[in-house]
Amino acid sequence: MAAFSGKLKKHLMQYSAVLFVHLLGRLNQWFCKTAGGAARPVVFDIDEAVPELREIERAFADIRSEFLAASEQVAVMPTYHELDPLQHYISATTPHDWRMFYLVAMGEEAEENAALCPRTVAALRKVPNLFQASFSILDPGKSIPAHEGPYYGYLRYHLGIEVPADNPPGIRIRDHLYTWKERDGILFDDSWNHEVINNSADRRVVLIVDVLRPMPAMQHAANRFFAYLARFFYGRMLLRRLEQRAAAATTAR
Repeated sequence: MAAFSGKLKKHLMQYSAVLFVHLLGRLNQWFCKTAGGAARPVVFDIDEAVPELREIERAFADIRSEFLAASEQVAVMPTYHELDPLQHYISATTPHDWRMFYLVAMGEEAEENAALCPRTVAALRKVPNLFQASFSILDPGKSIPAHEGPYYGYLRYHLGIEVPADNPPGIRIRDHLYTWKERDGILFDDSWNHEVINNSADRRVVLIVDVLRPMPAMQHAANRFFAYLARFFYGRMLLRRLEQRAAAATTAR
């Protein structure tokens, strides 16, 4: 009976995953058309699109100090592909490491990490329709190959937390080039082809904040529903892997 129950659960999970991917594809088509299709913007005016993101910039000093304290003491920062093997191509196929320090994964809060950064989390909670938030840490010389984000339902914000002064790294988003600067934020459409060019000799840290794309009421409702599903299919899975690595690191100490 237990074996049958296990097989049934496995089949249900596989079927649910197929439906989830199908729904993702249909929503991407709808949201892309809503956003303007091939003419949709690449970079957005923060004050027009999501002005509440300025709260993140105003909290820069607190955010930076909390990240530095956490990273130098107790925080576990796995590579991106350790948390999500589907990201192997963009995380592991170029030399050096790309590490992530998650605070929120698709609406699911990383409790231990969030507890290390209370003022950062307080600033994030002022941003409506928050989808994800994490510190993204590139080792010296770590670049990220060209790719597109998997979902059209969000916009991505970067705040430079720690950027090398000498030969600072940059990002190409479609045909837009941007060089990170500390305290400076950029809001862009992650679904466009983009890549990171990094030849610096020091690490680069940005705070990534994903917010649900501003859209008409019907699309917004569908987006919120899909984000709710993604919280269970992806967010909790990712944070379980984070907890496993944190437990292993604690045991190794």
